Amino acid sequence: MALLTAIWVSGAVAESAGQTSHGIAMYGTPALPPDFVSLPQVNPDAPKGGQIIFGESGSFDSMNPFILKGRAAAGISALTVESLMGRNYDEPFALYGLLAESITTDPDRSFVEFTLREGARFSDQSPVTVEDVIWSFETLGTLGNPRYHAAWKKVSRVEQTGPRSVRFTFNTSDRELPLILGLRPVLQKAQWQGKAFDASTLEVPIGSGPYVVAGFEPGRFVRYARNPDWWGEDLPFNRGQHNFDEVRYDYFGDGGVVFEAFKGGLISTWRETNPAKWESAYDFPDVAAGTVMKSVIPHHRPSGIEGFVMNTRKALFQDWRVREALILAFNFDLVNQTLNGGANPRIQSYFGNSPLGYPPGTPAEGGVLALLKPFAADLPPGTIEGYTLPEGDGGAANRKNIRAATALLEQAGWTVQDGALKNAAGEPFAFEILLPNGANDMIGAADIYVEGLKRLGIDARVQTVDDAQYKQRTNDYSFDMTHYIRSLSLSPGNEQMLYWGSAGVTEPGTRNWMGMNSPAAEAMINAMLNAPDQQGFIDATQALDRILTAGRYVVPMWYSDVSRIAHRKELKFPDRLPLYGDWLGFQPEVWWYEQ
Repeated sequence: MALLTAIWVSGAVAESAGQTSHGIAMYGTPALPPDFVSLPQVNPDAPKGGQIIFGESGSFDSMNPFILKGRAAAGISALTVESLMGRNYDEPFALYGLLAESITTDPDRSFVEFTLREGARFSDQSPVTVEDVIWSFETLGTLGNPRYHAAWKKVSRVEQTGPRSVRFTFNTSDRELPLILGLRPVLQKAQWQGKAFDASTLEVPIGSGPYVVAGFEPGRFVRYARNPDWWGEDLPFNRGQHNFDEVRYDYFGDGGVVFEAFKGGLISTWRETNPAKWESAYDFPDVAAGTVMKSVIPHHRPSGIEGFVMNTRKALFQDWRVREALILAFNFDLVNQTLNGGANPRIQSYFGNSPLGYPPGTPAEGGVLALLKPFAADLPPGTIEGYTLPEGDGGAANRKNIRAATALLEQAGWTVQDGALKNAAGEPFAFEILLPNGANDMIGAADIYVEGLKRLGIDARVQTVDDAQYKQRTNDYSFDMTHYIRSLSLSPGNEQMLYWGSAGVTEPGTRNWMGMNSPAAEAMINAMLNAPDQQGFIDATQALDRILTAGRYVVPMWYSDVSRIAHRKELKFPDRLPLYGDWLGFQPEVWWYEQ
């Protein structure tokens, strides 16, 4: 691997002086001042000690979460590895110094420079150096998971500008790049000398984070112990965080078994995603006795997308009329009532439930319309004039939507012949819905869906596989339709290209499972990354939301604007909840144990 040359430049880099700060925001300035004492959503006086045990379904066979191969154990990246900057989840997108004491960039964000903290150390007490940073960023950007590659390609030059300072100069206009690099994991270069970084391994990465791996057994458990010599214990950013002495993940066969383990006291917390079960399945003795608490955590983040995704790499799903017909055939009201007691609202768009989402059914106007107009000829119906998800008639037979679906399929060349839907060549409309073992709710939803598809003459089958096979097949896009979920934030940026970019049509391991290839979507992402102000950013995101939703790639299901967490009463969290609610940076980070 040809490492970019790190040049020690004495003094300032004359051609690109910038402003130095303790933090950075995507737009404007960070909310917290340089002398902040803790993040607003923590209990700064939270006691240290105790244990939290999570339950995971499936298995793991790797301790390296930064590559495509293998399934890594839960918690490694979040608990043992740090980045140059840390994210405050009470702001849409603002970072503050973590391994780095400061960040410098210019108004155009054509470069970024980080200065490391003098005392930053790995868990083996060796210092975190500029050399480690440069090696980590290039290694991740070339050998790591594909999600790291795009940003690295936008780096034209790396310079060591002082004993603890490093500068990255960009070859592309992208206002998010300084923040993206600020969140990259920093690993120890010396650990990987002479080893293949991109090979699955059970060797534990040496990080600088609050925890170290204290023990593990592949497929059964991984245990993290709080590092008593952690260099960052006293940083204001970390005050009130990382309070448990031990964090443990135990693995079980499937989600149902994990819940039974929680009821039996083997694990200490459980996130319930089914509102009907939240009301009906928590009548066991520990809840009645008050030793298990039920906490509802509200949030203000976008709905994201969840549903059955259609792989448009397959000819069967390339016509938008076919995809619309398959959306019509999904009886949302029946599935929602059967699985959730009808409690969850349906997802209307990818960025719904937030200012970034477009109002369904409304025509594009103003800046949104200006962004979409150059692509109007190639956009599917509804993108500009407004698209609304079809609503059923409330009946189990879903007759109104089945009639509409039949008409669309006929327009696309599919007719019923001898009781089966076939094309002009006599080929049947048949496909497989791939799901992992133990995904009981999704299997239930798919079974109802299959029955609805039979009314159209479609032969759909549900195929379940183990975790390893499911990961491999979704990485390789070897499926027709599968369960798809993408959580979206209030600060969408470069990751959107990984989700929806055309490179994912052929490049394995991206999150573009639907295989969409839309120049319009990529143009909206670029507009988001280079928007000069907040309104321009919102316009570009709403335009992208329209393209994704009207593209009809996913049969949408439901979302919830709250999270439901059941937990042992000894586990506490702050009264002040972050903007993002129960998301990254919440549990276990700001929780604590109190007898």
